[in-house]
Amino acid sequence: MAHIISDEIMEYVGILAKLELSKEEKEQAKKDMGNLFDYIDKLNELDTDGIEPMSHIFPMENVFREDIVENQEDREAILANAPKKKNGSFQVPKTVE
Repeated sequence: MAHIISDEIMEYVGILAKLELSKEEKEQAKKDMGNLFDYIDKLNELDTDGIEPMSHIFPMENVFREDIVENQEDREAILANAPKKKNGSFQVPKTVE
C-alpha cells in the first residue's frame, strides 16, 4: 500500500525535528518516509502469533553475583612495608596547608 505524505505533514515533521529543508530535500524525505511506511506494512504481514515479544535479540540474564568477601583483612601484613605508620594506618606527608 503506497503511503502518500502530504506537504503539511512534511512541514510539521520538519518543525518537530527543527530542520530547514529545501524543496528538493522535502520531496526526497517524503519519498523516504513513504518507503519506510511501506516496509512497516510489509513487516505487519508477518504472522507473529505465538511469538513471545523480546527486548533484545540475545537472551538477557542477570550477570551480577553476590558480593562475598574472600580474603580477610590482615592489617599488620598490609602495613609491613609502609615507610611510616601511625595508629594502624599509613602515614603520608601533609599535602595541603
